[in-house]
Formats: sequence, C-alpha cells, structure tokens
Amino acid sequence: MFTGIVQGKGTVVSIEIGNEITTFRIQVPSTEGLQIGASVSIDGVCLTATEFSGEIVSFDVIPETLEKTTLGQLEQGHCVNVERSLRYGDEVGGHLLSGHIIGRGIISKADNLGDGAQYSILTPPDVRKYLVSKGYVGIDGISLTIGDVTEDQFDLHLIPETLRLTTIGDKQVGDAVNLEIDSTTMMIVETVERMMKESEI
Repeated sequence: MFTGIVQGKGTVVSIEIGNEITTFRIQVPSTEGLQIGASVSIDGVCLTATEFSGEIVSFDVIPETLEKTTLGQLEQGHCVNVERSLRYGDEVGGHLLSGHIIGRGIISKADNLGDGAQYSILTPPDVRKYLVSKGYVGIDGISLTIGDVTEDQFDLHLIPETLRLTTIGDKQVGDAVNLEIDSTTMMIVETVERMMKESEI
C-alpha cells in the first residue's frame, strides 16, 4: 500500500527490453532499508524491486503493465515519481493507494496560477463514474483532491510543494497520466450499481 505522498523524483537510467519482461533501472532518492522484493510506486504503478546497487534499483515489468500505464512511454533520462511502500506505524498523509492503475488520463489544460497551477484531465468513459468533486484521485502516484468535474474531465489545483517534489509540473497538454481511484469510492459506486440492477429485475 502507498499514501500518494511522493517521496521524490527518480531518473530512468536504462531500459532493457526482453521477450516477455522489460527491465527498468531507476535511480531513486534513497534505498535506505530497501530489500529485494519490496514494493515501490513508480509513477503510481506498484513495482517490485528485483535488485539494487547504490541508489539504482531494477524493476521487471510485464507487457500488460506497459500497455495499460504510462510506463510504456518512458525513455532513458525521463523522471518519475517514487514512493516506497507504507510501513506499519507510518503517517498516512494522503490517501491509501494500491498502485493498481485503472486507466490513463490526458492533460487537456495546464495553467500556472501564481506559484501553483491548475490542470484539467480528460478521462476514459469507464473511469468517469468514480470521479466526485472533493474526492481523491491518484495521478502518477500523487494523492490529489478532485476539483470541478464535468462530463469528460476534472480539474486539479496544485500547490507549489506538489510541483516541486513531483513530475507533474513538467507535464504538458497532451501528455498521459496514470489514474488510480481510491478503493472505497470504487466499492461504493460498484455496490450502488449492482443494487440498482438487482432492483430492476
């Protein structure tokens, strides 16, 4: 589990493409206490550390993950958001995330507002039902509060600290982002849908 409080930016050192597995080597902010097999959120995607040397960690990624997330668009030198998994007793400053991406959004607007920014994110139809103003969303692993919601997109208001610590400030209109909805919201929406269908029978 993760909190969506990104601990820093990492840099893609190399990408090795195999037949069934693609291996990313990423320089992360810190490997203190890291163990082989530990879960690490990379741009919101839960990956397993397979080996590390110094601050460079290797992650094996299957084709489905590359296809369904933005990891398939990464290139050497790209920066990514990094968060280590939640440990018992840690403060949950954001909201609980699993690192299981449910879709990709597209940035349709990116405006600077003083030292902060306002973004609009176009969302896939199957994700829109989970979006509620003042609810939570994971954007590339960042825990954020949803602003206004329209038929096909939602707004985000970003503070300077979020822009400083994460990669979202480097995103431009047309760029894709990974989306994760908190499990409580998904459970409520899907339960209501199921009950409504059952009442129609």
